[in-house]
Amino acid sequence: ELLDVFWSVHDPTQINRQGPDVGSQYRSAIFALTPEQEQEAKEALTNLEESGEAGGRVVTEINAAAPFHQAEDYHQQYYEKRFGG
Repeated sequence: ELLDVFWSVHDPTQINRQGPDVGSQYRSAIFALTPEQEQEAKEALTNLEESGEAGGRVVTEINAAAPFHQAEDYHQQYYEKRFGG
């Protein structure tokens, strides 16, 4: 279910961009915590491509999760701070 939402809320066919935002930090990526999650993500990507629903080649990266570092304060709640959410 989470993968279905992931595919539906962004364009997984855009390389290093989402909407007007451009750069490698805007790439479509899945970071799997377990081998099972990685396999599920790969299967979901294959199913999406084969269905044609993405409208092009899916470029989403699937990688093992690495240590996570919280963003700086000015990045937290960015939308609400910038646009009044």
